[in-house]
Amino acid sequence: MTLTHPASAITLTLPDALSWADEYTWSPVEQTKTYTTTGALLIEEGVKQAGRPITLEGSEDRTWCTRALVDQLHAWANTPGMVLVLTLRGVAHQVTWDHERGALQGLPVLFYADGSIASDDWYVPTLRFIQL
Repeated sequence: MTLTHPASAITLTLPDALSWADEYTWSPVEQTKTYTTTGALLIEEGVKQAGRPITLEGSEDRTWCTRALVDQLHAWANTPGMVLVLTLRGVAHQVTWDHERGALQGLPVLFYADGSIASDDWYVPTLRFIQL
């Protein structure tokens, strides 16, 4: 699993054990139901062109990454309008960070005293994207 910033050609390797938490909770079909003035039911449906959420979740027992990777992801998440290519299960998805839901979370596996934090410390990541 990789995340690429096409403008800089930088590719980050993400932990393979990240779980796509919302893979089956989104539907591309949008539907509205209204009633006409005669009382008839009017159903309109269409297909969404973009906006699928992709949430990649780690867990304390199987998915860790280094603080250095979380720092790089944090820098990318704090860049407005950044478009990335997420390669997930061999399929490339054009995505941007989902700031509305909290783009990135990195929780330390172990807590250290201030001043003893290192770039190779382990973190549990959660990444939230919107497919474009």
